[in-house]
Amino acid sequence: MIGYNIDLASVLLYVFWAFFAGLIWYLHRENKREGYPLVSDRANSSLELVGFPAPPPSKTYRLAHGDDVVLAGGRPDRRPVAAIPVGPGAGAPLEPTGDPMLDGVGPAAYAERSDHPDMTHEGLVKIVPLRIAGDFYLASEDPDPRGMIVKGADGKIGGTVKEVWVDRSEYIARYFEVEVEGGATVLLPWNFARIDGGKRVIKVQAVYGKHFAAAPKLKNADQVTLLEEDRICGYYGGGTLYAHPSRQEPLL
Repeated sequence: MIGYNIDLASVLLYVFWAFFAGLIWYLHRENKREGYPLVSDRANSSLELVGFPAPPPSKTYRLAHGDDVVLAGGRPDRRPVAAIPVGPGAGAPLEPTGDPMLDGVGPAAYAERSDHPDMTHEGLVKIVPLRIAGDFYLASEDPDPRGMIVKGADGKIGGTVKEVWVDRSEYIARYFEVEVEGGATVLLPWNFARIDGGKRVIKVQAVYGKHFAAAPKLKNADQVTLLEEDRICGYYGGGTLYAHPSRQEPLL
């Protein structure tokens, strides 16, 4: 008779391997709920690529603002791209066919985020102007940007700061509300601005003076949605390449 001994450590090791392999498969599959199926970059191709494993079955998400989002077999981005390849080869660079800063091409691209404002844990709108956030104020040690003129990279005036928008969760300023020609207002992300308190000027290198008036507008004057935030940041980010044709040329 031949006896067999069970090595508990080996059994646990194999169980762990099986569990870990299953976890990787599960996470990789769940990762395909958005952006899949992939669209082939071959010219005039309708080929859809899913890879392995395939996207998971549909799932319903109950969002904080009350809407339900059903992700069925992935959620591919089917928005038309306002650009064409500069060459016949697969993977050739894309050349914009319209206004890339507004069309969301290249560095101006933005994600299709929820068209609802971000919220705090207390259920308040997270990013609001100071006129709404009554408990917030600008530190007296810093220059007050309200009333400062905003200039683009060309030195031309794009507008005047009307208000400052703050983040109620992070306790920092996020945007300048800039009044442009005609009385309309647009948001300028704080990280694109350089404040000169002595001259009372805010300089923005990303865009030129004429571009401020064309920046994406808000549907609600006192709050910004996640989608609007992505579009606004994409607009100014796109200006770093597309604000002037010279920015698309090599430095040398």
